[in-house]
Amino acid sequence: MSEPPRILVLDDDPVVREVLRLSLEKQGLVVLDAPDAEQALQRIRRDRPDLVLLDLNLPDRDGLAVLQELRLESNVPVIVVTARADEVDEIRGLELGADDYLSKPFRLPEVAARIRAVLRRAPGPR
Repeated sequence: MSEPPRILVLDDDPVVREVLRLSLEKQGLVVLDAPDAEQALQRIRRDRPDLVLLDLNLPDRDGLAVLQELRLESNVPVIVVTARADEVDEIRGLELGADDYLSKPFRLPEVAARIRAVLRRAPGPR
C-alpha cells in the first residue's frame, strides 16, 4: 500500500493553515505546514513533500521569490494560493514554475480537486 501524498501548506495565517489541514486530512492527505519562507524551505528540503501550497504574502520573503528559489533546487509541484488576484502576479507565478494558481477566498473542495489534478500529472513517487 502506498503512502498518502504529503502536502506542505506555506501560509502566514494560522487559521488558513488549520482550515486547509483539517480539510485535506479528511481527503486522506498528510499535511505539513510552515508560517514563513525560511521554515518552509527547510521542511521542503528535509521532508520532501509531494506538493506545496504557497501563499505569496509571507512575513519574511515574497512568495514569488520563494518559488524562484525552490525551482532552482526542486521540481516539487506548487500551487499558489493567495489573496493576490492580480493577473500580473498570476502570470509571473506560472512563468516562474507554479503548476496552478488559486486566488483567495477559495473553496475547499476546489483546492482538493486541484491538488489531485496536479498530483496526477506529477512524476512518480517521491
